[in-house]
Amino acid sequence: MRILGIDPGLRITGFGVLESEGAKLRYVASGRITSNEREPLPTRIAALFAGIREVVDTWKPTHAAIEIVFVNVNPQSTLLLGQARGAALSALTATGLPVAEYTALQVKKAVVGHGKANKEQVQYMVTRLLSLAAAPGADAADALACAICHAHAGRTLLTLNPGGRRMRGGRSIA
Repeated sequence: MRILGIDPGLRITGFGVLESEGAKLRYVASGRITSNEREPLPTRIAALFAGIREVVDTWKPTHAAIEIVFVNVNPQSTLLLGQARGAALSALTATGLPVAEYTALQVKKAVVGHGKANKEQVQYMVTRLLSLAAAPGADAADALACAICHAHAGRTLLTLNPGGRRMRGGRSIA
C-alpha cells in the first residue's frame, strides 16, 4: 500500500508518501505545497488543488490520509484552514483515491504514543520510524505522521470499509 499523507494548510500544506508492507514502513517522498499570501484566495486554493494533483500524479499513491481540522482560537484562521482542507479533499477525491481522515490526537497517539505530543516529538518519531538521515520539516513530518497513522490503522479500516469510501475514525462517510 502506498499512502499519501496530507497536513492541510493555506500557506503551507505538507505531504508525505510512504509504502507499507505489513508492519514495515518505507519512506518514499515528502515536501510542501505553498501558496503566495499576496495572491487572492481563489488563486491560492487553485494552487493547492493543483499541487496535490501533481503529487498524486508523480508518486501514484493507492490511499490517502488527511488530518481533520479542529476549531482554533481565531475563527478567521479556522475558516481559511477549512477552505484549504476542502481543496485538498477535492483534489484527492477527484483522483479516485480512498481518503481516510484522522484527528491530530489520533495521529500523535499512533506515532508518538500520546495525543499531547509537540511538533518536535512528532518529527523525532517520524525520523526514527522511517529511518531517515535527518528530520523532515514540521509540515512534511505531520503529513508523514498522518500516513503512518493510516498504515497502522489502514488494514483494519479497509476491512471495515471494503468499498473504499472516505473514512473518518473508522466510520464511512457518504
